[in-house]
Amino acid sequence: MRDGFVKVAAGTPKIRVADCDYNAGQIIALMKEAAAQGVKVLALPELCVTGYTCGDLFLQSTLLDGAERALRRILDETADLDLLTALGMPVRYQHKLYNCAVVILRGEILGGRPKHCIPNYGEFYEARWFIPAPAPKDRFIDSVTLAGQSVILAPNAVFECENIPGLNIGVEVCEDLWAIDPPSVHLAQAGATLILNLSASDEVAGKADYRRSLVTSQSARCVCGYVYADAGEGESSTDLVFSGHNIIAENGTILAEKRFDAELTVSEIDVSRLGYERQRMNTFPDLNAGGTWSGSFSLGANETTLTRPISPTPFIPSDAGNRAERCEEILTIAALGLKKRLEHTNSSCAVVGLSGGLDSTLAILITAKAFDMLGRDRKGILAVTMPCFGTTKRTRSNAELLAQELGTDFMEVNIGKAVERHFADIGQSMEDQSVTFENAQARERTQVLMDLANQRGGLVIGTGDLSELALGWATYNGDHMSMYAVNASIPKTLVRHLVAYEADRLGGRAGEVLRDILDTPVSPELLPPKDGEIAQKTEDLVGPYELHDFFLYYAIRWGFRPRKVLRLAEYALGNRYDRETLLKWLKNFYRRFFSQQFKRSCLPDGPKVGSVTLSPRGDWRMPSDAVAKLWLDELENL
Repeated sequence: MRDGFVKVAAGTPKIRVADCDYNAGQIIALMKEAAAQGVKVLALPELCVTGYTCGDLFLQSTLLDGAERALRRILDETADLDLLTALGMPVRYQHKLYNCAVVILRGEILGGRPKHCIPNYGEFYEARWFIPAPAPKDRFIDSVTLAGQSVILAPNAVFECENIPGLNIGVEVCEDLWAIDPPSVHLAQAGATLILNLSASDEVAGKADYRRSLVTSQSARCVCGYVYADAGEGESSTDLVFSGHNIIAENGTILAEKRFDAELTVSEIDVSRLGYERQRMNTFPDLNAGGTWSGSFSLGANETTLTRPISPTPFIPSDAGNRAERCEEILTIAALGLKKRLEHTNSSCAVVGLSGGLDSTLAILITAKAFDMLGRDRKGILAVTMPCFGTTKRTRSNAELLAQELGTDFMEVNIGKAVERHFADIGQSMEDQSVTFENAQARERTQVLMDLANQRGGLVIGTGDLSELALGWATYNGDHMSMYAVNASIPKTLVRHLVAYEADRLGGRAGEVLRDILDTPVSPELLPPKDGEIAQKTEDLVGPYELHDFFLYYAIRWGFRPRKVLRLAEYALGNRYDRETLLKWLKNFYRRFFSQQFKRSCLPDGPKVGSVTLSPRGDWRMPSDAVAKLWLDELENL
């Protein structure tokens, strides 16, 4: 359970209504299977020991006694399992009956959690047999004897793991989630990071979508893991059918889900990630244990094998339909930001340095969209290509063709002679192709763009993307500077998908040009070509952008420590990169990220379009002289 991962499961045993001993056998088998898979926390359905659909049999002592015997058998036969399990059964106390979740571990009952909201509408008649949990002011029922053990029934119980920091478990029962004020909200406020819901939700057409939305939204609202275990096959079908719709969600994202399929649904909850997000969000309330009963437990320490989905491209939606919708949304957000800036500054022109590369292509696509929103002629966009020592025919041609297809104005300014004159002024040899040779070209291009914008009463539109900002892969006061940076919060992997989306949408000649740009190696084109081909490939120098975007997402957005970032990279990208390569570029990422903060401290304005941005006025504040030693030392010691 290193790095905060805890393997959890929702299980649906195939039961027989009112046959408690049979049900106990099914539960025991499911618990043993879960333990064999490395599960540490298991949720089972509401009233699964008896069956949810027992009706008036719940008032029969024969059934209730049978349920206690079944629980005793479960405790005895799972005493050697390192598995915390919450299962549902009726519990008697002072001539009243409670619909309870009973939490057990290694043959001991840790506590019980009575159902708070007792539905008595539609097909539900629970109030005929059960009463709600005591009011919060009563806190808990003490000294209930259950299966020979003294048990506390606590409406607001939080079970805290002593040896896994951040693993605090709360339980609610079915209808509790549907209520206007779900108990899980108060459990989360009391510190619960994992909520288990023991449910018996019957199936009707369309209900699954609503149930799914409840689980995902509650896990997001409470910044928690949520394990929803639903009753399934074996419940009475006299009037209802139960589908065993099991869901595991974390902070608004479904990690695993099964429906019409009994047995186990397994994934891993990252409690350290949840803790980081709660720490980051100042609107998440301070923990307040008032009215809460706490129980403690410990689990055996072992490595959690990951099965949860970890995307190798975390900035890109995995579903093609969602990806197209997300691309359109991002382009619209960025264009709206630029539209506002153009209106506010009364700018009649937008100047874009169009190199024939990916970033400038995206910038001009966004600019064209902004002009369309304004109802302006795209001739108000000046696309400027500025060939110099490293420019290839391919990129020069693509820049002009794209400007033509988009209907913008176009200008070529060859900066070669200006740069040579500058080199003569400062005593820089043309044979010395060092950083000065490269950066002088970038700064000359920025000067040209700024002056053209001044001439035309316009703005220079920045082309640098989020990945380049993270790595500092920009010339200070060169391509680093603009008057509005539309790509500033768009990582390189997403830039590629946005351009591909536009290629598909536009089609025709424009689509062909965009696809050729997509096939062109990423390069600043600052060194002379070799045999007419690009000589300087960015990813050969700083590393693959798909790796750096992965590192950026987990190291910066989620604050994961270096060893965890490496572990996830091996899990998600290990089929393409070996550990040595991943470690090499991860070290490079940390070194560059820390050393290049000074470039991010004076960024121009630009719209935030996703969950990660490095604007010094927005999501990221960091001293420019912070030291990377702690992060690099951790990687050296792996």
